[in-house]
Amino acid sequence: MAGGGAAESAVRSLYIHMPFCSHKCHYCDFYSIVDTQDRQAAFTARLVRELWAWAPVARGAPLRTIFVGGGTPSLLRVELWRDVLGALREAYDLSGIEAGEGEFTVECNPESVSEELVEALVAGGVNRVSMGAQSFDRRHLKTLERLHNPENVPRAHEIVRSGGIRRTSIDLIYGVPGQTPEHWDADLSAAIAIGTEHVSCYNLTYEPATAMTARLARGEFTPVDEDAEIAMFEMTSARLVGAGLRRYEISNYARAGAECRHNLAYWRQEQWLACGPSGSAHVRLGDGHHRWKNTPRLDDYLRGDDAGFAQADEHEGPDEKRALVERIMTGLRLAEGLDAAEVLARAGAIEEGAAVRLAARAEHARAVGHLDEGEWTRGRWVLTTAGLLVCNGVVRTLARGLG
Repeated sequence: MAGGGAAESAVRSLYIHMPFCSHKCHYCDFYSIVDTQDRQAAFTARLVRELWAWAPVARGAPLRTIFVGGGTPSLLRVELWRDVLGALREAYDLSGIEAGEGEFTVECNPESVSEELVEALVAGGVNRVSMGAQSFDRRHLKTLERLHNPENVPRAHEIVRSGGIRRTSIDLIYGVPGQTPEHWDADLSAAIAIGTEHVSCYNLTYEPATAMTARLARGEFTPVDEDAEIAMFEMTSARLVGAGLRRYEISNYARAGAECRHNLAYWRQEQWLACGPSGSAHVRLGDGHHRWKNTPRLDDYLRGDDAGFAQADEHEGPDEKRALVERIMTGLRLAEGLDAAEVLARAGAIEEGAAVRLAARAEHARAVGHLDEGEWTRGRWVLTTAGLLVCNGVVRTLARGLG
């Protein structure tokens, strides 16, 4: 949504999407292209223009969080990274991040981490790195079509830490065909041994239009059965909590104070800008919540418009019912849950009787053991362990109460 007006209040978060990858992993449905180095400079110049175009919307307060994802951002050449980081420092207020009060995360692949890259990131204000390990077992990496050497994960992690970035996260995937609970236990042990303060553990999902889903349809492998996935899910909590990392979101664990602040902004439905191809933004304008997504095609993104904005392929205007369903969906994923009074007040403002219907459905979810009774009495809706396993079903149940 190019140049869509002024936000109601200063936007405090920014997402940047870098589409380049060395290889397209078979499970991935994020926009990415195989990098041949020939378009990195053009992309960087285009991204810098877009960053400047959106900068006025973020003025009025320092950015609280920046997250650079992809793709594989660590594939961008170091001299081009310096251009991006320089533009950010000139166009945006990074004083909170530079003072250690904010968070600046960059996703990295262990194969493309170098001392030179880390030095440039630190000089540009980056204070957190999220590293995609996915597994430490070569068999499962092969199934996922991940090309990195698992032995390089601790090496890359040490380069990041010794270079001055103390906050790190490791991504893992469970439910990979052929994976057993014992294999998953070994992956968790390896992540814990690295010493990271944050671990994200996602169950493998077969997204449409991915190579993984096509291979499944051809019968090339058998999915992990549901009981084994549940065992891995329960093992995740037991192992990571035992290592001092608490679950603060269904798939995310962190030491106290090390939660991903940028992702919390998503889950709490705060405002964020997005730059780069396929970047998705959420901003409250004068008439309500607006969401839009930049074109997911690099050629189209490189064209942009005269002001520097990207072509938007998708735009969703204000819809209070949809916004509340999204708040319920993302809020229930969090250990902090939802403020029941706030949610019911918003429901009542949407439609007469909606708050009563929603409260009745929440009471039913509590009665069947999906919402925590102790938290319920303190005015919050929080999923129980059983509720975590059927989170999407609980959300659908509550959403139907809105009519």
